[in-house]
Amino acid sequence: MRVALFITCFNDTMFPATGRAVVTVLERLGHTVDFPLEQTCCGQLHVNTGYPADAVPLVARFARTFAEYDAVVTPSASCAGLVRETHPALAEAYGSRRLHRQVAELAPRVHEFTEFLTDVLGVDDVGARFPHRVTYHPTCHSLRALRLGDRPQRLLRAVDGLDLVELPAADACCGFGGTFAVKNAATSGAMLADKVGAVRETGAEVLCTVDNSCLMHIGGGLSRQSAAVRTLHLAEILATTEGGRR
Repeated sequence: MRVALFITCFNDTMFPATGRAVVTVLERLGHTVDFPLEQTCCGQLHVNTGYPADAVPLVARFARTFAEYDAVVTPSASCAGLVRETHPALAEAYGSRRLHRQVAELAPRVHEFTEFLTDVLGVDDVGARFPHRVTYHPTCHSLRALRLGDRPQRLLRAVDGLDLVELPAADACCGFGGTFAVKNAATSGAMLADKVGAVRETGAEVLCTVDNSCLMHIGGGLSRQSAAVRTLHLAEILATTEGGRR
């Protein structure tokens, strides 16, 4: 299987360790991962701010860059959801028939990292060890766009030494929503306060998600309260073999 990593512009710029963690896990499982240098933004910024037609060149670039791969893996439920659900619609509405056909053929091969592990590779235990108390926040895109269900939790429960604790009101939005946090700062801040309170209530040492954008938002709230809670993308936990496996 030819596997490519789609890192996303947000992770590439601000959280490069997450991409390295994805490669570490997949290589541990025996797979070679390519990183096409031609990749760039998936166009989510354009779509979310009301300029869908302007995203079409990025849609075409994505289809061209990843066309030859059997699977495209990304550590972002948000971007995976946009590529799978929105790229075909954009290509149909604003692109050529040829582009629509290319996008329709590629979209099913694009996978968020945890669903690639569980659904495509058929594994829950990736050989990780992380002896810490962890809570998981299911991001809105992972819940409502991709419908990841319990896939992330299954992977976390299989990590040696990890104590997974349930997050109260887990399905509540953290208040980020990209430009929503800027345009509706007061509402976003109130939602964030609720989420930070829920995280602290768990007594967890670590908060993890499958979207670094939400993790950055919640992490900022935790930091401003001087809370002793680290934030890590789920891929970084799965890449860890702290102390070795028992």
